[in-house]
Amino acid sequence: MTEHTPRARAPRRVLDALRAAVRRLDTATPASRDRAVDALRALAILGVVLGHWLVTALVARDGALRTESPLRNQPWPAPVSWLFQALAVLFLAGGHAATRSLAASQARGDSYGRWLRARLTRLLRPVAALAALWSVTAAVLLLGGTPAATVHSLVELALSPLWFLLVLAALTAATPLVTRLSPLWPLAVVLHVDLLRYGLHLGPSWLGWTNLAAGWLVPYTLGAAWARGELRSRRAALVLLLGGTAATAFLVGCAGYPASMAGVPDGAVSHPNPPTLAAVTCGLAQCGLALLLRDRLRRATARPPVRAAVALVNLSATTIFLWHQTALAATTATGLMAGRLPGLHTAPDSPLWVAYRLAWLPVFALALALCLAAFRHHERGPRRRPSRVVHRHLPPTKSPHHA
Repeated sequence: MTEHTPRARAPRRVLDALRAAVRRLDTATPASRDRAVDALRALAILGVVLGHWLVTALVARDGALRTESPLRNQPWPAPVSWLFQALAVLFLAGGHAATRSLAASQARGDSYGRWLRARLTRLLRPVAALAALWSVTAAVLLLGGTPAATVHSLVELALSPLWFLLVLAALTAATPLVTRLSPLWPLAVVLHVDLLRYGLHLGPSWLGWTNLAAGWLVPYTLGAAWARGELRSRRAALVLLLGGTAATAFLVGCAGYPASMAGVPDGAVSHPNPPTLAAVTCGLAQCGLALLLRDRLRRATARPPVRAAVALVNLSATTIFLWHQTALAATTATGLMAGRLPGLHTAPDSPLWVAYRLAWLPVFALALALCLAAFRHHERGPRRRPSRVVHRHLPPTKSPHHA
């Protein structure tokens, strides 16, 4: 009797809805799509989000929120950043996807302008919502008497992901020019720029920003080579993994580069932006590891639940990346009304802070889920629905007998 009550049927309805969603996502994914690339993109985005949440702290000090990092006073978590700072894998996946998409567009006879417009629209459409929200939020906070230092910290943190999208957009636009470029050329540029900056202490200060394009062009061109059918062998992946790891260890141990691949506020050298030679070699190791995992990821995504989870992350990839720091900033600012909370507003100067921060991760995830629910439609674009007016005024279909 109880099996047929509404309360007993509710869990079954939820399971049926989940199964239906999995089938829809599976059907919507083209058979020709490389699911390993989607899995790598999903893992890299989640790794970057988790890494940022663990190494970014907004500390309540002197009546304002100020950005600090546990990596400044605690060197032991630095090796973890070699894995979680997976921006190189995102550029690897971006180069692969853009190269294949351009080839397919050319095969259909589409123009370069039409292809680029479609790629950049999906990539940059969510930016407008983020910029508009934080423009209004910053104005309201300042007018409400919030300290300017707090507003600066919040806005700087929330808008920090924009640089990645701008660089990826520029490399996407240059895809026809760089699809056959060897990764050794941009790697040589990064090597010479760092030699001038840190080895010889020569050149203007802006010279390091040359690496912003050259450094991320290395994994992007690796992705293009992967799309062309190169880098298939396990040996090539092992060379990237072992060679990149050895080079990074040498640069950190003997050349004086910081051990943390994540940026540290007020640090003498910041690896990711603009990328240093050590950041690029660490990225080569990450790309080698990603290429080694291709077959395992394809087998894992053969299972419908895993495939659906990967598809869900990829459908909102840009939104997740753009809004994850907003989720952190909003949680921290809101929590300040309850006082200084450990792991949220306290100084990240002990392992106990890391334990408290781990406990806050589900709260950040919930805040990010709310951001996704509110803004993910900006990434997917407006849904086109058939016009009811047109449908109602269409003449009825006549059978051959009546015709």
